[in-house]
Amino acid sequence: METEVLLKKLEGVQTIDSASNILKMSKEGAIYYIFRLRKEGYVKTKRLSNNKRVYNISFENRLKGTSYFEIINKYSPVKIATPITYKIYGKDPSLEETLVYAVKTGSLRTILASLALFRKITDWSRLYRLAKKNRLERQVGALYYLAKKIMRVRRMPVRFRNNALPKEGYNFGYTIPNLMSKDFKDIEETWKIYLPFNKNDLSDYK
Repeated sequence: METEVLLKKLEGVQTIDSASNILKMSKEGAIYYIFRLRKEGYVKTKRLSNNKRVYNISFENRLKGTSYFEIINKYSPVKIATPITYKIYGKDPSLEETLVYAVKTGSLRTILASLALFRKITDWSRLYRLAKKNRLERQVGALYYLAKKIMRVRRMPVRFRNNALPKEGYNFGYTIPNLMSKDFKDIEETWKIYLPFNKNDLSDYK
């Protein structure tokens, strides 16, 4: 069976059973074709908690694209399960770009998971440029100091802090609309940004 035909039939998330049903053949035959596609780079395999394997079969897998969520999951103890498939091809997204993307999502769990990236950030100038472009300087600053309370992080340069801090007369803003912390009022007051987490929300980082 030609590769193009196989991809068209099996594209998506499959098990050996589902592939066998789709191809109308034995499990042994389905295994052969899935392994052939995997050898060609079209398959990503994942083992579930019950030890069962599932196969993500897609043409894009061969392009070796990377998603922001894959980068976050690589570094964070808080894992993100998401149906969104958004891959960047032709380049690997930087940690700075990934962090700003996470804040932009407005997703509680995505932002929580992204706090771990502060342990790896090295290009603070790039982070500031991206944050400023997206008007997220204060959110990034506040989240950094939140991360600093729960883990060892790389030191934020004084220049970044001074540029990102709110100027006189700034009103409070939100990281996520209508959510604010009960436990981190000091950070919120300094950055004039409400944080969406309380201490209990950060238990995965202990």
